[in-house]
Amino acid sequence: MSERRPFRRFKKEPSLTTEQKIEQFILRNSKNGYFTKVSTIPYKFEISEDTAWNIVGELLSSGSLESIHDEFTGEMKLCETGKIYLIMDLEKRRRKEKYRTVKKKKPISKKK
Repeated sequence: MSERRPFRRFKKEPSLTTEQKIEQFILRNSKNGYFTKVSTIPYKFEISEDTAWNIVGELLSSGSLESIHDEFTGEMKLCETGKIYLIMDLEKRRRKEKYRTVKKKKPISKKK
């Protein structure tokens, strides 16, 4: 009879700290072309707002992240260092594309 081996051998990796999880989340968003608003961090990671701001401050001071403020709401948005203008350009393109598709799909109203 043949020897049976387990399907996979799972390796236990040490779990990441909250700071590392937040940093990875922000970096992943910026690689996908999006900013991360600071206000979403407490909800996503179930931490207090003060803790979130402390973590964001540490990440900004380490130089791995950059911040910009939303022009309409004034809210702080985070991204990977050196990607602010790239992501701003992508956001602008998405807004233009959304506007074009909304304008095309607008139904024609009938006159009585």
